Order: sequence, then structure tokens, then C-alpha cells
Amino acid sequence: MAAQSAALISTDELARRLGAPGLRVFDCTTYLKPGPDGRYIAESGRANYDKGHIPGAAFLDLQADLSDKNSRLRFTLPPLAELTEAFAAKGVGHGTFVVLYSHASPVWASRIWWMLRAIGFDDAAILDGGLDKWKAESRPLATDATTFPAATLTLRGRPEIFVDKHAVRDAIGDASTLTLNALSHDQHKGSGGVVYGRAGRIAGSSCVPAASLFGPDKALKPIADLRAAFDGVGAASDKRVLVYCGGGIAATLDAFVLTALLGHRNVSVYDNSMQEWSNDASLPMETG
Repeated sequence: MAAQSAALISTDELARRLGAPGLRVFDCTTYLKPGPDGRYIAESGRANYDKGHIPGAAFLDLQADLSDKNSRLRFTLPPLAELTEAFAAKGVGHGTFVVLYSHASPVWASRIWWMLRAIGFDDAAILDGGLDKWKAESRPLATDATTFPAATLTLRGRPEIFVDKHAVRDAIGDASTLTLNALSHDQHKGSGGVVYGRAGRIAGSSCVPAASLFGPDKALKPIADLRAAFDGVGAASDKRVLVYCGGGIAATLDAFVLTALLGHRNVSVYDNSMQEWSNDASLPMETG
């Protein structure tokens, strides 16, 4: 059975709803490209949006418009009041229904979904399969840019769904908390892949790679497969789960699946993740 949730919308359903008055569709794509030093360079997906996007979709630039400009780290969550204002300026507001999609990987859409959840906006869904599936089905594309009128949006914050390094450090050795790495198994072991500082993982953490949760068509795997992946690392529904990755992006796909599809109620994302942790020698790591 395919994954189903009010927070996941199919390409068929979105195609039926295009043009509805309160619908706000956003392309959330960012591309991470390997740099000469082995670390990622973040590139806005705007150029790809301009070449062809879902008709009526606007573009959200995560790094330029929705990240804390005062942080030395990439993609850091801004203060929730500022974030609320930024989303309202983009047309997210009371009475709107938001559909988020990205190209090449769903993690950019899940990052924005999780950020909306943090400010208390729940009328949002991720397009299952994103732009990849939409194009594979030969659905229409547009090249004209869309901008939505500014909306009214009230902050109803859930600050607890993002955590910092102190919360993650304090959870080490706590049997009631599972710390979960959404990076690849090679990165988790410290044996390969992009390194953000020291190689390896947060001490005591388990691993469910975000990239293992979706198939070649970029749609999420069947619900039984998703449940088995998290059951396999002991992600029981009564546990607190803290998810991390390189920069708080891939972690949000694990968090989305756990909360929106599997019904977990106590899931948080470590916002700055390994770009912070692995560069602080006081914070414990493991390899192997």
C-alpha cells in the first residue's frame, strides 16, 4: 500500500486542484553540488524553476529568504516570528492550502513543511514524487513566474520541534530518546561520503537514510516499508526521536515520515546538525 496522509498529495490530486482560489503551490528546490574541498555548495533551484515548473507555482528560496542571515551556518532556522512574516509575505496565510514540491529529492519540500509546522501552520502537503514524477507523467509545465499576494499569518509556534546541540548532547545515553541520523550509512560509519568536519556520527545514534525512504520516481515507498525501516532501529511510538543530518535538511524527511505517516508525536530535528556538531571537538562522535 502506498504511503497516504493528509500531508501527502498525489500528482493526480494536485492536477485536479490546480487553479483553486486558496491553493498555493511552491517549488522549494535547492541543489547541493560537491565543491573543490569535498564539501557541498548550495545552489538555488530558481534557474530550473524558470525553465519549467508546475503551472501556478511560485518559488521559495530556502537559503536566501527563509534562513537566518545572522548564522555562520547554512540553512539555520530564523526566529519563528521572522519566519512567520517571511511566509506571509510569500502568500502563506489563513485560508490557504499549501503544496510543496522539489526536484531531484523531496528533502527540500519536507524542510519547508517542517518549518511551516514550527510556526503552527498545518494546511500544507508535500507533492509525492515532486517535479520528477510530474514530468515523468508528461503533465503540463509553465515558465512564467508566479508571485502570490501577501497574506495574514499568525504565529502559533512549536519551537520544540527543532532542537539544538545541547538537547542532543543531553539525550546521549537516555533510553527514552532515539537519536537518528538521516545521512547515508557510509557517512554514519565515517567510511565515505561528504564530511562536514570530523567523520562519523553523533555518539549513540542510529541511522535511517532519508534517501532510502523514496524510490527512483522520488515518490515515498509503501507505508509497510517505511514502518519497517524505523521499526528496525527501535523507533517505537513512545520514544522521543531526535533526527539530524548534515544541515537539518534530510533529517526533515525522516521527521515527516515519522509524524505525518507513522503517527509519532514526539519528533524533533537538530537544526544545524553535523555542520555544527562535527566541528565542535567537545561533542562526542563515533565511527565504525
